[in-house]
Amino acid sequence: MYKIRVMRNNGICSSAFVKLPPYSNRYNTFCRSCPLTCCRWRSFYRPTKLSTTFYRKTVWVSLAKKTSQEPEWNSQDLQVSDNYETTFLKSVSGSVMKNIPERFLVVFLCFLSFVICNMDRVNVSVAILPMSKEFGWSQSTVGVIQSSFFWGYLVTQIPGGYLADKYGGKLVLGCGVLAWSLMTFVTPYAATKSFPVLLLSRALLGFGEGVAMPAMNQVVSKWVPSGERSRSLALIYSGMYFGSVIGLLLCPKMISSLGWPSVFTSFGALGVIWWLFWNAWIKSSPEKSSRISQGDSKYIIKQTTPKISNVSREIPWKLLFSKRATWAIIIAHFCTTWGYFVLLTWLPTYFNQHLGLNLASSSFVSVLPWLAMAIAANLGGWCADYLLSKGFSITFVRKLMQTIGLMGPALFLCIVSFVHHPVTAVSCMALALGLGSFAQSGVYANHQDIGPEYAGVLLGISNSFAAIPGIVGVALTGFILDKTGGAWSLVFGLAIGFYILGTIVYNTMGTGERVF
Repeated sequence: MYKIRVMRNNGICSSAFVKLPPYSNRYNTFCRSCPLTCCRWRSFYRPTKLSTTFYRKTVWVSLAKKTSQEPEWNSQDLQVSDNYETTFLKSVSGSVMKNIPERFLVVFLCFLSFVICNMDRVNVSVAILPMSKEFGWSQSTVGVIQSSFFWGYLVTQIPGGYLADKYGGKLVLGCGVLAWSLMTFVTPYAATKSFPVLLLSRALLGFGEGVAMPAMNQVVSKWVPSGERSRSLALIYSGMYFGSVIGLLLCPKMISSLGWPSVFTSFGALGVIWWLFWNAWIKSSPEKSSRISQGDSKYIIKQTTPKISNVSREIPWKLLFSKRATWAIIIAHFCTTWGYFVLLTWLPTYFNQHLGLNLASSSFVSVLPWLAMAIAANLGGWCADYLLSKGFSITFVRKLMQTIGLMGPALFLCIVSFVHHPVTAVSCMALALGLGSFAQSGVYANHQDIGPEYAGVLLGISNSFAAIPGIVGVALTGFILDKTGGAWSLVFGLAIGFYILGTIVYNTMGTGERVF
């Protein structure tokens, strides 16, 4: 037997005897130099946690004879058994992640994927200014280039949701991030090759990003309990805003020092790195994870809706499109993204050409609205979960959050149409987009309320319609600015009209109760 001295959570050391599993050469690869000449597991000599037994660390090991006065711990007490090889190797390789509930890690990596997602969107919004000068593009051409992203983005929404529900959001999201990162990386080559090749690369980038939301939605429906869902989704979606902040801060400095191609190659490489960690750490569901604790697994499964077998299930397309709740989500989502996509792609140009700020200044002030969105999105998520915990209905909470997310931007875009001072304009934009992020706890969380079994497909459907403003609205904005000589009040007025329409429809037809 081996005598093991352990440090407990109260700081008191104690000794006990335990039988160790049979010798295996594989353990020696983790051994440090040790004064014990016949210790089979010299790796015990360094402080390490024994499996999932918390606050109990081995600090000393030796061979000894057991006396009657000393206690004996069996293998079950110490979580040391014949399968210790598996748990010990996981302890060594995953010691950093050991104390983090796995659902938190899933949410955090989904958040990072959305950070990278918007970094790869906004880089072209900043780089387009030097690119248009180098290649001689007009505003209409710039609008076509920026909208080409949404050609692919629109195509993969419903297929992305279907594939996520069928094969798992983990696989689909990982493939999507890898695809759009590679397309981001090759954008400089495509731009110098020819205009059609550039449009194709941007469309393929959108093709990869199109699966992100439905796949993430499926992952969240598997991993996140209903009581944590609003704030989890708010955090993940706020990754888009943080991505815009990071991209808008980094791009001008990188362009001025390294040239505009650098923002595409470096941001594309980040996505590949994320993909490696995603595949190494994340499983598609709690049932398939070997690292999650039994208590966490039971807690998650208890508060998430069981799914029908993905193999035999067919999507009831006719039923999905026949319900008022589905159309309420579709229309509200469309109206929300009209203003969002137009501002996402044209905000640096607005600050640069309408307010007279240079590239660095326009990119810096463009950060403020997205920073406001990142903060407000998480605030909205916590408020929504708090209201739900106090007994308010899901329907009331979703409608309240969505109304704030639509009418708030409408109010401040109306104000910004009549002001020309940079500070006032930036403040109004920040408030408009900040309040708009409350929709993350409204329509964006509503798919899992009305149809948890078809959450990925429902988000794919609504996001398909919501991608249309990215094609039509972004290109139309460039056309309006060309034909009117920069009439931004007309651009903002169109967005206000859609915000009001979405508010009316969602409050009339929307629900938070389960429909499918």
